[in-house]
Amino acid sequence: MAKQRKIIHVDMDAFFASVEQRDHPEYRGKPLIVGGQPNSRGVVAACSYEARVFGIHSAMPCSRAYRLCPHALFVPPRFEAYRDVSEQIREIFWHYASEVEPLSLDEAYLDVTFTEAYKGSATLIAQAIKRDILTKTNLTASAGVSYNKFLAKIASDMDKPNGLFLITPDHGEAFVADLAIGKFHGIGPATEAKMNHLGIRTGKDLRQKSLAELTERFGKAGQYYFNIARAIDERPVRSQRIRKSLGKETTFAEDIHSIPELTAKLLDLGERVFESLNKQNLKARTVTVKVKYADFQQVTRAHSADHIIALADLRQIIPLLLEKTEAKTKSVRLVGLSMSGFDLPLIDKVQAQLDLALNDGF
Repeated sequence: MAKQRKIIHVDMDAFFASVEQRDHPEYRGKPLIVGGQPNSRGVVAACSYEARVFGIHSAMPCSRAYRLCPHALFVPPRFEAYRDVSEQIREIFWHYASEVEPLSLDEAYLDVTFTEAYKGSATLIAQAIKRDILTKTNLTASAGVSYNKFLAKIASDMDKPNGLFLITPDHGEAFVADLAIGKFHGIGPATEAKMNHLGIRTGKDLRQKSLAELTERFGKAGQYYFNIARAIDERPVRSQRIRKSLGKETTFAEDIHSIPELTAKLLDLGERVFESLNKQNLKARTVTVKVKYADFQQVTRAHSADHIIALADLRQIIPLLLEKTEAKTKSVRLVGLSMSGFDLPLIDKVQAQLDLALNDGF
């Protein structure tokens, strides 16, 4: 039996506006609109929660936003700043997830089915991700946790801002049955109106329609509507990059003073890392050891090889890396081990070559 999937959808809260309020204290607590000027033909790219109170939302003409709230602050977007923050956030995602599928600069799906941190609890992992984002960027995010992408996406909107909402496998169908059709991800205003005309106002109503009827009315999308009415969504989380590293770490209940004991702990972590590497068909050429001392100072030491590093190689590499630290003279409270410098799996190499050939000359 396949393992139950654990999917997290993370959505930053009023992202562009929140970055502006973070970087400009004078904007905080005020209705802020990122986009064009009031007398321009521009639209609202994002707005703060203080502006949303006045009915302002993304994609609204700035002239209309001004009429709704004349005292709002209008600022031009700084996309370079937003991209920088987005990269920081994605690095946090990769620390926890085996697959990360960005939807935009400020949201992404994460597959944490095989994540071992927090004993595999997707809810605790989501809490940790939110904490890490706040610590690193001083911004808040909302997260939805569920067993498929459709439900995780909806869940992230349920408790905004700075929220976390869980939909378990036991409650998925009942949750969808009570959900207003306009809240369904993938059903826009035009489709909602069409469904309302057919008497479909909730998930329960949608579930009453046969696949044949939905396909006749909505074409290929009918299959999707038929599935989500039953809380079914088999779409995988598809990464758009190859992860740069994969690692594990452990904090000791009591500080350790012994190099042989630290070596044993790191070898144990190494075995777990290699299990994950094998699951993802990854081969690495670099191993990095992290050591945090009792005084909370930490160092990393790395070894790169011109060949694929095998699990057995760690027995020689780990002691050499520990020798380059102060673990012989200082107490250690945490160690970590990560692998990087991945070789592409053969199938990916072939695909990359095909892509290059197809794109050559264009």
